[in-house]
Amino acid sequence: MNNDLLKKLREETGVSVALIRKALMEAGDDESKARATLTKLGADAAAKKESRETNAGRIEAYIHGGSRVGVLLELRSETDFVSRNEEFAKLAHEIAMHIAAMNPASVQELIAQPFIKDPARTITDLISAASASFGERIVVGQFVRYEL
Repeated sequence: MNNDLLKKLREETGVSVALIRKALMEAGDDESKARATLTKLGADAAAKKESRETNAGRIEAYIHGGSRVGVLLELRSETDFVSRNEEFAKLAHEIAMHIAAMNPASVQELIAQPFIKDPARTITDLISAASASFGERIVVGQFVRYEL
């Protein structure tokens, strides 16, 4: 197994080492195939977590430059342990910034949109990757966007 590739995928995706090893073994150390396998495994893991309750989370406030657009976002997780994590906070910030820029009308529209910083991925993809990384269900509860 290519340890450099494992390390690279771990740093880029935040997915557990065990899951990356499994993906690399299935892909025969082919990076693009391993990424596709990680996406599939992440989606499968997220589907298994659908019934879990999200009783913790955080409220993220984002004010866009010029102070003319603001967002309040409720990003929910299963435990406060995850919601206090720096990577969870970063995810909340990225989604709030996306909302400020793209002005989605609903949560359903938001999660289907291509992420503004990486149009190859949707907001659902970001949340699924975080869910796989943390081992918990993560959902957007609600949001509100203000604009002058």
